[in-house]
Amino acid sequence: MKLKNVLIVVKDIEKSKQFYHDLFGLNIVFDSDENVILTEGLVLQDEKAWEEVFGTNIIPENNASELYFEEADIERFVEKLEKLYPAVKYVNRLAAYNWGQKMVRFYDPDGNLIEVRTPTQSRADGRSVK
Repeated sequence: MKLKNVLIVVKDIEKSKQFYHDLFGLNIVFDSDENVILTEGLVLQDEKAWEEVFGTNIIPENNASELYFEEADIERFVEKLEKLYPAVKYVNRLAAYNWGQKMVRFYDPDGNLIEVRTPTQSRADGRSVK
């Protein structure tokens, strides 16, 4: 078995397509208006379509899941984030761990949690350091 996609619910598909393209370089693979598949397997689904199927409202910023990305030049990424999306809501601003890895955590325009870290490093014994 193979995981094919991860789906997040969004209020404005067009705005979300732009956000994920601007910041992460994700492009459209398939677009059916209510569902959009982006490169790397991220699927955007319109909030109204989700609520029709499940009969329940979405709870933004629920911190029940997180999209995780790695970026070597994280300082440049944060500069781009702040320039293009100055109203972004941070959970954690850019910080460094004592083992050297850096991380920033914020919400997309719909309250989906995103974490961006510098790549994990390998130790001499081959195990990765987070």
